[in-house]
Amino acid sequence: MEIPVRIEGDTATIQAGDYLNKLAGEKIERECRKQFESGIKRVIVDFSETEIVNSVGISILLGVIDVATGAGAEVAFSRMNETTSELFETLGLLQHVKIAD
Repeated sequence: MEIPVRIEGDTATIQAGDYLNKLAGEKIERECRKQFESGIKRVIVDFSETEIVNSVGISILLGVIDVATGAGAEVAFSRMNETTSELFETLGLLQHVKIAD
């Protein structure tokens, strides 16, 4: 499974896919690290296709946020469905990221 990435200036947009679990999360994390190492200062994780996020996926997203902070970069989430948005809000994830259009 490839993680689609679109680069615009110093921003990388990464597709989360339909099911954010350990496998998908690890691929997203690797891609984010790669982008931060290349000088990208903002990563947007696009959840437009995401139907399910499990606990391991959430844990990995917290790791991505941590890596971004260490790199002086920011993470934004975009296009979350209502269920995903409510889950992230309940768990406090949205306190640590921006919401992108």
